[in-house]
Amino acid sequence: MTFDHFVGQVQHRAQLASTEEALRAIRCTFETLAERLSFDEAKDVSAQLPRELATYFAVPEHSVRMSLDQFFHRTSEREQVALPKAIHHARVVIEVLEEAVSAGEIKHVRAQLPHDWDPLFESGSQGHLGRKHEEATVPS
Repeated sequence: MTFDHFVGQVQHRAQLASTEEALRAIRCTFETLAERLSFDEAKDVSAQLPRELATYFAVPEHSVRMSLDQFFHRTSEREQVALPKAIHHARVVIEVLEEAVSAGEIKHVRAQLPHDWDPLFESGSQGHLGRKHEEATVPS
């Protein structure tokens, strides 16, 4: 998937007003995900992305333990948007990521995450995350 296609898909699906907003959502989601993954796994997933997006996986710290809830809160703080919006943006970014990289690579990413992260990958951008995040299944 090209850089423009990836960013355009995120912008369209998340209903963002600009390319800059889409890039911010992508950067914040990828940086936070990269912190949770091992260095090698972050490197592997980023290798399948356009160079401009791959750089977001180059974070100083890896293998940081965090729950899905903590992931959403960190993404919200980074993106500087309300939690429900950040959750929706992250879900869209992950949905597009799953389309952009191989199924095998997504399997490797998921293998590094606790089971409480499964809804992020299984619900897509519009499905149900479960009771804890139900209010954030659609954009605010």
